[in-house]
Amino acid sequence: MNGAHDMGGMDGFGPVEREADAPIFHDEWERRAFALTVAMGFYGLWNIDISRYARENRDPLGYLRDSYYERWLYGLESLLEQNGLVSREEIAARMAELAEGVG
Repeated sequence: MNGAHDMGGMDGFGPVEREADAPIFHDEWERRAFALTVAMGFYGLWNIDISRYARENRDPLGYLRDSYYERWLYGLESLLEQNGLVSREEIAARMAELAEGVG
């Protein structure tokens, strides 16, 4: 699959900047997004390849704009929706609640 994620060897994106002593997770939501993605894998509705495809199969601008764990969250949301576990509306409603400080 060729997409925005497949940039190996391309010029023009600048050097990869590595943070010295960078934590694995910068915020608690990143830890949760990763943990939920891994935990949902135990249901057996998808495998690691499908999970990766869900993270990478998106518009190039969104892929390049989003952070690493935003891509994980996007992939999880996509898989949950595709498998009928939640709807896009339910995700949007919960995001609105969180933005308002509910729960």
